[in-house]
Amino acid sequence: MTFHPTRMMRAVDEVDADAARRWRHVGDDVVLHDGWIRVSRRTYQLPDERIAVWDMFGGGQTVGVLALTPEGQLVMVRQFRPGPDRVVLNVPGGFVDPGETPLQAAARELTEETGYLSADLEHVVTAMSASSTGQRHVVIARNCRPGGQMLLDEFEDCEPVVLDVAVVRAELRSGRMTGNELVYLGLDHAGLL
Repeated sequence: MTFHPTRMMRAVDEVDADAARRWRHVGDDVVLHDGWIRVSRRTYQLPDERIAVWDMFGGGQTVGVLALTPEGQLVMVRQFRPGPDRVVLNVPGGFVDPGETPLQAAARELTEETGYLSADLEHVVTAMSASSTGQRHVVIARNCRPGGQMLLDEFEDCEPVVLDVAVVRAELRSGRMTGNELVYLGLDHAGLL
């Protein structure tokens, strides 16, 4: 099959082309590490019969919250992140606990990490990752106001900050944030890019 990027494809053509290129998951995943992040090895059979082995990040669901105050500012958190090995800016968020919906987790994480509350939450998108089996939800919380009690996990050190949208967009463009795709998707869905 040859891919022609300049050819306009109809939805039916795309489905047919994708089906022909789909890899088939064979066997069971092998867990290599099951700690803060789960890493497993997955085996696929390609359409041409070759076998490919991929290491995958596991995990359940997480949520990132684009939190807007009534004045249109963003409630963000500054915290240390081991990956970049420094303090970075990000949206509040975390794991969706068993039995929780992404909206419930968003409300909980917003309050736990910032002390802000919102009754106006909207789940806008679930993002995919190329090498993860987890789901990353984006929730927009509007009319966020202080009034809740921060309740940080043992190794969390979140500093809530309220910033103008332009400042957050500049940080996003600079690459100095983590969770960039969640911030971008939240800003886009809120019409703030």
